[in-house]
Amino acid sequence: MSHLSETDIAPLLLPWYDKHARRLPWRSLPGDVAAPYHVWLSEVMLQQTTVATVADYFRKFLRLWPTVEDLAAADLDDVLTAWAGLGYYARARNLHKCAKQVATDLDGQFPQTEEALLKLPGIGRYTAAAIASIAFNQPAAVMDGNIERVTTRLFDIDTPLPESKPMLYQHVSVMTPTHRPGDFAQAMMDLGATICVPGNPKCVLCPLISACTGRDRAATLPRKLPKKAKPTRRGTAFWITRKDGAVLLRRRAETGLLGGMMEIPSTNWTEQHSMNFEETGLPLLSAAFHDAGEIRHTFTHFHLELRVLMTQASGDWADESQMPKDCLWCLPDALEERALPTVMRKIAKVALTAK
Repeated sequence: MSHLSETDIAPLLLPWYDKHARRLPWRSLPGDVAAPYHVWLSEVMLQQTTVATVADYFRKFLRLWPTVEDLAAADLDDVLTAWAGLGYYARARNLHKCAKQVATDLDGQFPQTEEALLKLPGIGRYTAAAIASIAFNQPAAVMDGNIERVTTRLFDIDTPLPESKPMLYQHVSVMTPTHRPGDFAQAMMDLGATICVPGNPKCVLCPLISACTGRDRAATLPRKLPKKAKPTRRGTAFWITRKDGAVLLRRRAETGLLGGMMEIPSTNWTEQHSMNFEETGLPLLSAAFHDAGEIRHTFTHFHLELRVLMTQASGDWADESQMPKDCLWCLPDALEERALPTVMRKIAKVALTAK
């Protein structure tokens, strides 16, 4: 670093934040403390999701459930449906579980310390630090992707991510002031999102340029270890309808990928493409299937290709009382009201277009 020390960073950055802070629906104005419920809700939503995507979801959740007690009292299906499209659905299940715990065990009040926040469902190191800092003005080392990048460049750290994280946390801990720690964390986020961006950072506009030892090669930092290639899994989805056009949906198991969400039944997702209807675990409904097309979707750890086959159910399947466990009929117009993840909505679009 130049002649400036780590403790000089906040005095340089906070005046910039006071003028240039992003206006986000969950934020208070610089100098004010945000509502803990708003901070928690937004931070859970923002995990592995962009600010632009989260804004509308955040507003929708606040309309539906203005307080943590309202969210705790909501039906999990309604929460999952409202969450649909945000991805990483375990976050939504933990969100609901956490709301219940705060409302029931903590009288609707979020804990103020990182240590206590970490005991709540779905709250990890980053989220605990963000809530403690932004909602309760507790000095905490907040570290998201933007702050990682800013700190790596400030200190010209050559060690690639994620190996450099312990070193980054150490720097951020020292830089974080006791006065306005929440604003400092958000200022670092905003700096990374608007000035210290990936690829071509706008160094000439940076309030920390005098302190940045990595400015001459900022565009090359941070270094990252090569990503492993994602495998591709394949399978077949079965769009099963009855005479009135209603489609068969089934709830997935609570644990695992897309846990608790509604699905269009399919074969197992494996490297080899299977069309074996028996893998759905459902009794054979019809011998006649026709091809509606194919969908592609990417999850965190793999790509997915699904062939969509269509058939009409016969016999007792039209009777709700004869439905297999966790299955239900849903008219196409009502699909929006169901907790269907994005991959299942892609299947629905292909099948409905094929008709």
